[in-house]
Amino acid sequence: MDRKWKWVLSSGALLVIFLGRMTTALEVPLDPKVLEGLPQPPTITHQSPKDFIIDPRENILIYCEAKGKPHPSFSWTRNGTHFDVEKDSKVLMKPSSGTLVIDISGEKAEAYEGIYQCTARNEHGTAVSNNIFIRQSRSPLWSKERKEAIMVQVGVSLVLQCRPPAGLPPPIIFWMDNNFQRLPQNTRVSQALNGDLYFSNVLLDDTRNDYICYARFPHTQTIQQKQPITVKVLDMDAINETVAALYNYTNNLFVDSPSGERRPSFMAPLGRSSTQMALRGGVLEIECIAEGLPTPEVSWYKESGDLPSSRMSFHNFQKTLKIADVMEADAGDYRCTAKNSLGSAHHTIKVSVKAAPFWISAPRNLILAPKETGILTCRVSGDPKPQIAWSVNGVPIENSPKDTSRKVEDDTVILSDVQTGSSAVYQCNASNEFGYLLANAFVNVLAEAPRVLTPPNNVYQVITNNPAFLDCASFGSPIPTITWFKDSQTSILNRDPYVIHNNGTLEINVAQSLNSGKYTCIASNNLGTRENHVYLEVKEPTRILAQPEYMVVQRNRKAVFECKVKHDPTLIPTMNWLKDNGELPDDERFLVDTDSLTINEVTEEDEGTYTCVMNTTLDQDSASAMLTVVEEPDPPTDLELTDQRERSVQLTWIPGDEHNSPTQKFLVQYEDLLHQAGVWHNLTEEEGTKTTAHLDLSPYAYYSFRVLAVNHVGFSQPSQPSRQYRTNPAAPDVNPTDVHGVGTEHNNLVISWKELTGLQSNGPGLQYKVNWRQKDVEEDWLSETVANASKYVVSGTPTFVPYEVKVQAVNDYGNGPAPEAVVGYSGEDVPISAPESVQVLVQNGTLAEVHWEPVLTSMVRGRLQGYKVSYWRERSLHQAEAQQEEQQVLLFSGNRTDGRLPGLKPYSLYTLNIRVVNGKGEGPPSPNHNFETPEGVPGPPSFLRIKNTDMDSLTLEWGPPQDNNGRLTGYTLKYQPVNSSNELGPVEEMMFPANETTVILADLKYSTRYKFYFNAKTIKGSGPTITEEAVTIMDEAFIQQPIVDVFKVRPIGPAFTNVNSSVVGEEGAVISWEYFGPDKNVYVEYIVENSKEDWTKEFVNGSSGSQTHLIKGLKPGTSYRVRLVVKDHSEATIHSTEELVITLPAMKSDQVDLATQGWFIGLMCAIALLILVLLIICFIKRNKGGKYPVKEKEDAHQDPEIQPMKDDDGTFGEYSDTEDHKPLKGSRTPSNGTVKRDDSDDSLVDYGEGGDGQFNEDGSFIGQYSGKKEKDTHEGNESSEAPSPVNAMNSFV
Repeated sequence: MDRKWKWVLSSGALLVIFLGRMTTALEVPLDPKVLEGLPQPPTITHQSPKDFIIDPRENILIYCEAKGKPHPSFSWTRNGTHFDVEKDSKVLMKPSSGTLVIDISGEKAEAYEGIYQCTARNEHGTAVSNNIFIRQSRSPLWSKERKEAIMVQVGVSLVLQCRPPAGLPPPIIFWMDNNFQRLPQNTRVSQALNGDLYFSNVLLDDTRNDYICYARFPHTQTIQQKQPITVKVLDMDAINETVAALYNYTNNLFVDSPSGERRPSFMAPLGRSSTQMALRGGVLEIECIAEGLPTPEVSWYKESGDLPSSRMSFHNFQKTLKIADVMEADAGDYRCTAKNSLGSAHHTIKVSVKAAPFWISAPRNLILAPKETGILTCRVSGDPKPQIAWSVNGVPIENSPKDTSRKVEDDTVILSDVQTGSSAVYQCNASNEFGYLLANAFVNVLAEAPRVLTPPNNVYQVITNNPAFLDCASFGSPIPTITWFKDSQTSILNRDPYVIHNNGTLEINVAQSLNSGKYTCIASNNLGTRENHVYLEVKEPTRILAQPEYMVVQRNRKAVFECKVKHDPTLIPTMNWLKDNGELPDDERFLVDTDSLTINEVTEEDEGTYTCVMNTTLDQDSASAMLTVVEEPDPPTDLELTDQRERSVQLTWIPGDEHNSPTQKFLVQYEDLLHQAGVWHNLTEEEGTKTTAHLDLSPYAYYSFRVLAVNHVGFSQPSQPSRQYRTNPAAPDVNPTDVHGVGTEHNNLVISWKELTGLQSNGPGLQYKVNWRQKDVEEDWLSETVANASKYVVSGTPTFVPYEVKVQAVNDYGNGPAPEAVVGYSGEDVPISAPESVQVLVQNGTLAEVHWEPVLTSMVRGRLQGYKVSYWRERSLHQAEAQQEEQQVLLFSGNRTDGRLPGLKPYSLYTLNIRVVNGKGEGPPSPNHNFETPEGVPGPPSFLRIKNTDMDSLTLEWGPPQDNNGRLTGYTLKYQPVNSSNELGPVEEMMFPANETTVILADLKYSTRYKFYFNAKTIKGSGPTITEEAVTIMDEAFIQQPIVDVFKVRPIGPAFTNVNSSVVGEEGAVISWEYFGPDKNVYVEYIVENSKEDWTKEFVNGSSGSQTHLIKGLKPGTSYRVRLVVKDHSEATIHSTEELVITLPAMKSDQVDLATQGWFIGLMCAIALLILVLLIICFIKRNKGGKYPVKEKEDAHQDPEIQPMKDDDGTFGEYSDTEDHKPLKGSRTPSNGTVKRDDSDDSLVDYGEGGDGQFNEDGSFIGQYSGKKEKDTHEGNESSEAPSPVNAMNSFV
């Protein structure tokens, strides 16, 4: 069986899997437990190389190692004949090995040269090694030769031959001088592949006597030196012809070689083309060396295709092309071109590629069961095509005994129906003229039951969505069949998503959590079955949820990278932070938290890429982000002033470091040392890409300049100031600005302006020439010159007349430009006339228009601001006496002649007057003018009260409006019922005369809410409506009379009204209320009085209107505090009522006769006395607080008709103990001793409350819901009384 071990890393999990098993091939496993007792033919495991060159100074070591069961024996052949190791004392074979150790001390190594072959055999077959060719390394000496000096003319080409002696292996050639320094080589002088030294052209500097060729023999580490060669280069132009002729005759100068400038020609190889052969897998080296002057440059290209760039390299200054790992495609024509300024030359090298035999598919070992069939293949290729020869146990197959089960077809041996005992080792030999290949493959015929080699209970862990591989390595002959099962399933896993590989491995291509569990693999053949269990755990992947983000941080600030990770909870995560793929700096400024990295006080060195890596035992995830540190730019440097002119200069600078934030602009500032030393002003700005600014200057200034750079972070420090630049004085270029002429008195004109700065003065002696004249009057300009001033006062002017004014700047060098005139006015005075022809047009009861004729401009005596209308209400037309109200004032701006007076009250008498207003003040008022407003709709009635509420009737009271706004004609009342879902019923309407203030409404429905709408009317219509609501009393037949008192308090929030309660039986209570809030989360909360436990809450209907709720399961005889609350979605309380205190009646209990207890029987005497004492105690207690049987009967009937009523106060009587006059147990005395109906008309009585409440004039309730407990001084002598029936009925309203 062929087994390939493939390591697969599945998100951090290393799984070993078996791949690709042929049905007819089985490899014997290396597990010693499996190998024990398992027969196996020999297999060569280690041998020496085919071509083995030995060092004659060391012993010869020829390797031959093999394995098999039983362990094989070894023998050798030498040069094709048996090599008897035992007969040669110099030869030793290692124990349990075929390795030979040949001691050549005192012997010549040549005696042991030859071709060796090792044979390893046991009872199951014979394996043979390669033919190992043993040769001794040789480093022969150079033959002695006499070398004469070589004389050449400057410019000619030259070749210095090396021709080293043939060594084994070939020597390495290099050229050096007498000082063992390598001779310099370049494009002109270079060493060829054969070791010769080529000169494309010689120079005078090439003259020397120590051109020495060295040959280094690598095996012996020896270096051989050739005799030095002397070269003399002559310049024939520098000697006379006679001497030249003498040299030519005596020294045989190379006169045939050209010496002048010439186009290139090739020195090696010669001719226009050449051929070269290379072996597949070897190295191809081809070269072209050219001569010429100037020195040629060599280039290469392939005529039939591209050069193999990945395997190609140039050497020897482009003269040698080297191609590694030669392939058949490298065959073809390679053209080299030598080129200089005078021309070019070409040479084509035709390369052919041959191949020694190489494997396509080597034969593999076979383990077959009896009766099985196997195939051995020996597929090779080469050029020329290799010849294949088969051997069996080292004997050519044609010479071996015939076997009918074996059939040979060229490169294939077919074995069919094999039998036990037919194991053997087959050899395949493939050879051609360039080499051979030899391979051993055994055929082992075995019958073995299955064995599972994978350790049991292995746990495989894999990340979700990754492949999972579960091993089931097995061995057996015949080859076992592998089946897989999961958990307790009986079906074989052989469909998606499962794949069973030939080697038994179960693959889950995309593992999911549902694939986790127990897996069972079963290996079976005809000799038995074995099973193994493994476990798969599919884990959640590690994922970075919040990745670090790119950050731009200012220097000395803090950078925080977040890295929030989700991982499988069963895996232990490890968070690592990297900087630029390395460890974080060892700096306390770097703080690593569970999900973040903080860098405090960042510096430029902190810039880089930060990566958070979350590792688990199975996988990892990482994310990176860059940190860029920015800061203000460095200040510009090297300020220089150029192009200096009278009014301008050119400023240049060199920008400073931007610190990762591009410069947005440059700010140029100046300092005027003459006028304002030490103060820098902004002059101009330039773009961040510029380094020059053209500066416009003012005369008469001592300038210094500096530049600031601005980036996203901020401003740089200022640059160093430039040198000082002075400008000459000149006349002013500008005049003062903001020139105004305004009078402060009625007879003056103040001319003001904004003074020029020192820089604007342009020269010394700055003054201001002030000019003025009255506008539209034939007058000359008057003028005055002032210095160091910003205003000039002209006196004696007429009141409020226009003037033309102008101000001009002058200095010692001349006047400024001609100024423009500005119009101003002399001072104002108060007006002396009032508006006339005042008329009022009344539009309606609240609006009137007033008209007047304007005051003449001459009478205004100033700038007209407008007209002020003052008006006030004298009285209502209902009233005879005046009741003047506060005066109202309206100012109508500009030269208006009319205005509107809003907000008037109807049916009233008003008075008004008008004044003209200028900048100085107000003029006299016009005569008072009276006007009346017509009637309007009335205001709302002052109040609407509901009294005497009964089951089917009620009384309404109201008050007239505070503002009748006319003569009242009557009132309108509308009302309609409202059901529990806030739906409105039909509307009833009633009219009342103006003198009515009360009405009784009858025929109403009992226990029904009504809504009332009420307004007053005049002849102009109806006024605003006020509303009220009331509920008629419930029928007494539906009222359960409470047996306890309820102390009611005013609700806190406005959402609840009429909150009442009553007791139902001994364990329940009914809470009723009215709710009008928008929130629906309404709860009833209750708690035992004086308890520290939490409130118990019950959700109730949150609809608006009247609601009730029954609280069940209360403890008899217990007092509870109850309240209503409204909560929002966060359970916070929005509204809450004040607490109601409810006391439930005590439960009636049976008397326990202790005399009936069994454990008293033996002690009868003592018990009799004890019973007597107990009876006396019980009798006393019942007299003090117990209920009488008649009371119990009344409780059982619960009929109010059979209970006597006290005539004096209207309360129900109750039996009491006349002996001590204390209240009966289970009853509670009302706060005032009695509960009775108030005789007043206050509506609070109708709602079951005290008489302290009050209503505002508009009918709104402002009283307090309160219940008072007043302790009477004679409380001990009064009986306990039942609750009022009125209150009882009202508790249901």
